[in-house]
Amino acid sequence: MTTMTALLLGVCVWHAAVQQEPSPVINIKVSRSVTAINYRTKASTKVDFRGTALQPRAEGKAEVENKEGRTNINAEFSKLDPAASLGPEYLTYVLWAISPEGRPVNLGEVVLDKDKANLKVTSRLQSFALIVTAEPYYAVSIPSEMVVLENVVRQDTKGSTEFVDAKFELLKRGRYDEAGLKATRIDPKVPLEIYQARNALQVAKWQEADRLAGDSYEKAAAALAQAEDYEARKQRKPAIAAARQAAQLAEDARVIAEKRGVEERLAQERRAADEREARAKAEAEAETRRRTEAETQRKLEEEARRKAELERIVAEKEKAEADRKRMEAELEASKAAAREKEAAAREKEAAEAARQAREDANKAEREKQELRQRLLEQLNRILPTTDTPRGLKVTMADILFDSGKFNLRPGAREALAKLSGIILAHPGLKLEVEGHTDNVGSDAFNQTLSEKRAGAVQDYLTNQGLGADSVTAKGFGETMPIVENTTAQGRQQNRRVEIIVSGEAIGTKIR
Repeated sequence: MTTMTALLLGVCVWHAAVQQEPSPVINIKVSRSVTAINYRTKASTKVDFRGTALQPRAEGKAEVENKEGRTNINAEFSKLDPAASLGPEYLTYVLWAISPEGRPVNLGEVVLDKDKANLKVTSRLQSFALIVTAEPYYAVSIPSEMVVLENVVRQDTKGSTEFVDAKFELLKRGRYDEAGLKATRIDPKVPLEIYQARNALQVAKWQEADRLAGDSYEKAAAALAQAEDYEARKQRKPAIAAARQAAQLAEDARVIAEKRGVEERLAQERRAADEREARAKAEAEAETRRRTEAETQRKLEEEARRKAELERIVAEKEKAEADRKRMEAELEASKAAAREKEAAAREKEAAEAARQAREDANKAEREKQELRQRLLEQLNRILPTTDTPRGLKVTMADILFDSGKFNLRPGAREALAKLSGIILAHPGLKLEVEGHTDNVGSDAFNQTLSEKRAGAVQDYLTNQGLGADSVTAKGFGETMPIVENTTAQGRQQNRRVEIIVSGEAIGTKIR
């Protein structure tokens, strides 16, 4: 077994103009701890899968066997929510093998049957970690950051251990927003593979594959058109096959376009370097001419000064009165210059004061932003937390309360104790506790339940030492759902308690 530390969260993306610059290049570094296992042993072994914070209920197991230089993987997963629950752009799941060097390999699509899935695949890798991510289509080459399952070592897992620091790339969720993937209502009568192919074509086009890899992109578009035609003629199996081919061709076109985009950028940089060199040469020549002209001008001026000096000596007596007037004028000019100098000094002092004020304001804002970021990271380790214009929103799921009741479960009390410890370390923060329910039951019952749940959280926080004036509680009943209440999953998401952390110390939303 090999423990692999991969750096996730942190993103550097280069954008270029659509017409004149190369296509966008994605270069994302993220960090996450995941366990890689050396499967070079001839005996088969087993590993488990554990759900991440995105889907903590999810679980799975796999039997892995190294046979004749190939690794056979038989994986089973359960308690997986549909990929769309993580965002409308996500349509399916993909199983990945991550090598100790950080190279991700797409092992195949995890197709759900209700909340379960089975997958049998083969890989040439001998040492790797296994993760499952939500993706917009099955043929992606780079895993998204939406990791829902990670492998964990069992007591009976066979192998040797060593620690390896590895880095691998994950695609930040916002990249798909930039690619133009929109929320689409899924028609259950249309194969999901067609929606995946549409996503793949959209991402490839965003990568400018239609310009940089035109032949490959046109083949992918033709395959999608063929799939759409099969679907229109109710030929489901050919439609699925054509759609999967379209998704793979689109991903191939995207990869080609990304590579060619980098080549374009490098070519532009080389041209820019040549232009800079030419400009430097021209400037050097111009500087030589300037110095020659300056030397000539200096000699002319020196000769003119000698001539003027002779004329001054001859006309000195005649200029006595003129000299007196000139001295008076110079004195007045000196006084004017002194006044101007004094005014300039005052202006400089005012500008320096303004600059210092701006620096102080910027520093204060940076400190607020840094504290807000630290609090977001700390709270996210306890309960799911997001940054909103109102403040940091901490979400307590319905599972932290007994069904239909407002008493806190042990897990909720433990999480709130940790949260209060963090808040106590930063005086001046305000907490607004807001209870919400689904639409099951009467309005009055739901309103009362939401208020009592919010009140239970408020009481627990104040008992932990938070001031009563810094924690408020309010129930909204069923009036503020975050998703539709038409499914059990949606109703469960709507049953929640949200804690809004705000205050002058953490300023506005993180930019």
